[in-house]
Amino acid sequence: MASTNLPLTTAIDYADRTHGDVSSAKSKKESTYASKISEFSGIVSATREAFIQRVDSEEESILENSEFKLPGRRSLFIIIAGNALFQTTFFIVVSSASAYAEYLGGSPTFAGLTIGVPALCSGLALLVITRVDGGRYDGPLNLSYAAMILGNVLYALAYRANWLYLILIGRIVSGFGFTCFLYSKRYCSDPRIVGIRRRTTLASWLVVGQGIGFAAGPFFGGLLYKIGFSNPIFNGVTSPGWVMAVVWVMFWGLHTLIFKDVGPHSREQAIEMTDEQQPATTYQITREQWGVIICMCYYSMTCFFMLGSWESNIPVFTAEALGYSPYRAGNFIALGGICSFPFLLFNVWYARRVQDRVTLAFGTTLGFIGLLIMLAILHTDKVTFGSLFVCWFLIALGFNLASTCTLSLLSKQLPDGWNSRTSMAIQYSNYVGRVTGAILGGAGVKIGMVNYVGIQLAVVGMGGVMYLTLWRQLKAKTG
Repeated sequence: MASTNLPLTTAIDYADRTHGDVSSAKSKKESTYASKISEFSGIVSATREAFIQRVDSEEESILENSEFKLPGRRSLFIIIAGNALFQTTFFIVVSSASAYAEYLGGSPTFAGLTIGVPALCSGLALLVITRVDGGRYDGPLNLSYAAMILGNVLYALAYRANWLYLILIGRIVSGFGFTCFLYSKRYCSDPRIVGIRRRTTLASWLVVGQGIGFAAGPFFGGLLYKIGFSNPIFNGVTSPGWVMAVVWVMFWGLHTLIFKDVGPHSREQAIEMTDEQQPATTYQITREQWGVIICMCYYSMTCFFMLGSWESNIPVFTAEALGYSPYRAGNFIALGGICSFPFLLFNVWYARRVQDRVTLAFGTTLGFIGLLIMLAILHTDKVTFGSLFVCWFLIALGFNLASTCTLSLLSKQLPDGWNSRTSMAIQYSNYVGRVTGAILGGAGVKIGMVNYVGIQLAVVGMGGVMYLTLWRQLKAKTG
C-alpha cells in the first residue's frame, strides 16, 4: 500500500499556491469594485456637468430673450398711433396759426407762442402727474385724451368769441394732453416690458409717428384752411380744432377697448440690479455718465428746437419771400415730411444694426448741411421753392433721425430703475426746444433771417463739440 504522506516541500508549495490564487482572486475582485466605482463617479460627474451646462444655457437664453422682449401689439399700437395723433394735433395749427392770430389782432410772434406754449404747460403738469401715476399708463393717457378734446374745442371757439387769448387758453389746456409725449417715450423704454435691444427700434417707430404728425398736421391744416370763412363756427382756422376733437373722442374709445396697462411698480422692481449688481437706488453716476446725460439732453433740445423753429417760421417766411398762403405753406411743410418718411421707416430696420451714436452723428450732419445751404441762399438772395425745399428736407430728415436715439442711448447706459428719471430729463429737454424754437421761428423774419439761421448754427455747433468730446462714452448696445 502506497504511502499517502506528501513531502514537506510539496505541501508548502501547495499551500503557497493556494494562498496566491485566493489573494489574486480577491485582488481582481477589489479591482473590479474600484473600476465600477470609478465608472459610476465618471457618470455622475458627466451628468452634473451636463446639467450645469444646460442650466447655464437656459439662463443665457432667458437673458437673451429678456433683451429682446416687447409689449403686447395692441397696447403698443395705441402708444405709437397715439403718438402720431399727438404730433398731428401739435402741428395742425402751424399752417393757419399766423392768420388766426392776425385776424384776432395778434402778431406772428404771438402765433409762434401759441404753437410752443403747450410744451411749457405740459412740462409743468408732469411735475404733478408723474408723482401720482404709480408707474402706470392708463390714468395719464385718459387725462391726456380729455385735455386734447377740451383744448381743441376752446381753440375752435376763439373765432366765434372774437377773443385772441382764447386761442392761447385752448392751447394751454391741450398742453396737459401733450404730457403723453413723456409716457410714449417711457413706455418704449420701460424695462418691465421692453428689452434693452428693442428700445432704439421702438424709439424709431415713435419718430415715424413724429414724421407722420409733422407731415399730416400742416397738410391737413392747410387743406382745412381752404374751407373759407362763410361759417363763424366751422371755417378755415377753426376747423382743425373741431376735427381733432372728434378724432380724439374716437381714439379714446379705441384705447378703452384694446389697451392693456402694465402693473404698478413694486419694491423689487424699484431696486433692480445693474450689471455690477448694485441697487439702482444707490447707483453712483460717474463723471463720464454725467457728460453723456448732459449731451443727450442737449441734443434732445436741439432736435426739437430746430424742427419747431422751422415749422413755425416757414408760413411767415414763405408768405414774405414767395407769397405763399397758409394752404401752400402747409403743403410745403408736409412735403418735407412726406419725402423724409421713407427714410424714417427704413431707420426702424437700420436701428437694430447700427450704434446710436452713429445715427446721432449722421442725422445732425444732414441738418447742419441744410443750415449751411440756407445761409448761402440767403446771402446770395436766391430763395426759390427748390432751394428752400432742399434745406427743409435735410433739416426735417436729419433732426428727426437724430431724435431717435437720445432716450434709448441713456436707457442702455443707466440702471433700469432710472428709466423714469431719464424719460423726464429727455422730455423736458424736448419741451425747452419746442417752446424756444417756436418763438424763434415766429420772430425769424423780424430779427432777420441771417441772424435766425446763425443762432441755429451756433446751437448745432455747441452740440458737435460735446459729441466729439464724449465719442467713446456714447457707445451702447445696438437694437
